[in-house]
Amino acid sequence: MAPKALTGTSTVTIFGSSRLRPEDPEYRIAHDLGALLAQNGYTICNGGYGGSMEATARGAKEHGGRTIGIITGMFSTTANPFIDTIVVTQTHAERLMKLVETGDAYVVLKGSTGTLLELAMVWEYLNKGILKNKPIIVLGEFWKPVIDTLKGELAWEGAGDAAAHVTIAHSPEECVKALNRRMHHS
Repeated sequence: MAPKALTGTSTVTIFGSSRLRPEDPEYRIAHDLGALLAQNGYTICNGGYGGSMEATARGAKEHGGRTIGIITGMFSTTANPFIDTIVVTQTHAERLMKLVETGDAYVVLKGSTGTLLELAMVWEYLNKGILKNKPIIVLGEFWKPVIDTLKGELAWEGAGDAAAHVTIAHSPEECVKALNRRMHHS
């Protein structure tokens, strides 16, 4: 895939674990995702720290991409070295809102409760119509049981197919193809 011009690009906010290390297989997946997003002309945004945030930013930077890190003074005001633009927020809630507002699309990687909060927030905002036409791509099988459970529960509540907002991709390549289709990004 040839690199695209970076002017007027879409921004993909990526959520995932801060605990990944370079030797972890998930780190390589996150790195490859960042590289493919950059090669397809996307700017990536993430929480700016370590783990999957570092991996996606590193992959993007190694392939000529642009990166945005949203950090908070509550944790550390130092972002990973692969972030081009650092945005510092005062609180964790403000950081979460800025991550959501900055994204034109969202990719959710394996993570813990913080990643669950991020997935739940963007999904709920789509369900309520607060966000419009912003794809959520879940990379890997980790979140599938959560999505399946909520899909059933939301149907029971009469909320329709709220899971239609979420696409499960099995590889970074499949993830970027799904984004390109959803974003009309050729």
